[in-house]
Amino acid sequence: MDTIDLAYVGRGLHEELVAYVADQEGYFEAEKVHVAIRDGIGWSAERLRRGAVIGLGRTLLSRLTDGIGWTALSVSTDHPLFWFLGNAEVQSMADLRGRRLAVHAAHSPPGAFARIVLRKHGLDPDRDVECVERHPGDYQMDLRHLRDGSIDAAYVGSTLSPEQVADEEGFHLLAWVGDHFQIPTVGVVVDPAHISLDSPALQGLVRANQRALELLFENRSRAVDYVAGFLDRLTREEAQRYYERYVEPYFLPGRVLDLTAVQHAVDTVAAELGVASVAADTIYMNSSAKYERESRNP
Repeated sequence: MDTIDLAYVGRGLHEELVAYVADQEGYFEAEKVHVAIRDGIGWSAERLRRGAVIGLGRTLLSRLTDGIGWTALSVSTDHPLFWFLGNAEVQSMADLRGRRLAVHAAHSPPGAFARIVLRKHGLDPDRDVECVERHPGDYQMDLRHLRDGSIDAAYVGSTLSPEQVADEEGFHLLAWVGDHFQIPTVGVVVDPAHISLDSPALQGLVRANQRALELLFENRSRAVDYVAGFLDRLTREEAQRYYERYVEPYFLPGRVLDLTAVQHAVDTVAAELGVASVAADTIYMNSSAKYERESRNP
């Protein structure tokens, strides 16, 4: 059996869902590949490049800033699952002006996305908002600080459901990043200098990834089970609404990217980081459909 490491670089449903489904459903075994799922959140790019990586945002920034030749073979979604959540007084993105916002570091992928969305709403993240940088975890400390008033808003990820938190706490959901900025964020990506793109283990991993996406798209009941497992504060009805809003339309099997749109997104991130952009077609193989066909016709 072929073996490959697969590292996630963030926590939450957004990063972990597809690999978890593939593992639980036995798709890796069916492809005759042993996939060791690793926690790479604190790993350097040099360590990450020895295996496959889920986080396309992290590797894109590495490509832009380090010049590592990361190549994405599969894209699970291009709608980042991050949200702006305001306290009782902050009811809109415009209300963030002059307020304290807990947010990821500016040169992290989620932080760069946050700054791009702030600019789309006419806010300069360096002048109009007091950005309180924090290391992301499960965002429970952000909720605590929203309650005690030490921050006015928080930029949170998919370890929680923002609608449910807002309803329970009397907060306000201000914006979902996916509504305002689309870019490939999770999938399967490798550095070809360390793992050949023709590696049987890598190809089996990609096919298993596609099968997991097929289940999420085609088997609504089972998919909602998985969402509920990640977000276990939700009722079944709330988990289904979350799935219908954030998963079903955007986590798609056999995805073929619009490279013109992706190039615009890559250019936007590069401009936010203040670095030169790179050609999207040198990063994204745009071949998910190829692997999807192979999985149906082994």
